[in-house]
Amino acid sequence: MPKKRVGELLTKFHHMGVLVKNLDEAVEYFQALGIGPFGPSNLVHTDRVVYGKSAPDVKNIVKATKIGPIGIELIQPVSGESPPKRILESRGEGIYHIAFVVDDIEEATSIMMEAGFKVIYSSKNEGGGGMAFFDTDRVGGIVIELEELPPHLADDPYWGIKSW
Repeated sequence: MPKKRVGELLTKFHHMGVLVKNLDEAVEYFQALGIGPFGPSNLVHTDRVVYGKSAPDVKNIVKATKIGPIGIELIQPVSGESPPKRILESRGEGIYHIAFVVDDIEEATSIMMEAGFKVIYSSKNEGGGGMAFFDTDRVGGIVIELEELPPHLADDPYWGIKSW
């Protein structure tokens, strides 16, 4: 079977991540616009790696919602040095990443790296799968996230969203 190409990995759009300085204020703002309700993320990340080094001190708080089939994830970095924290400090609030669901995060990461993309941030997911963020932001300022979701969250109100 021929190896997948990068474009084939970017077909199952799942959500966009938005960096915010204050999660509670951001939730209040978006809900005033009629977007929401927002709930906490039930996805637990383990074994975080930032720029190739273990990063156990990295912590973000996240709330999520959906608009139709589109997920919106609000992310507030709270500790550790990470790409989200650096981007929030240098560019301010706004869209940080667009995320796509993949069947196999290890295979997808290998394909992206062979195509010349660098992993800037990754982790495993409790219950299976994992995520990897790629340095593609030099065009448009948006990072690409690939995510293999754990099976136990299939019915989760946010993570259970089927990509479109």
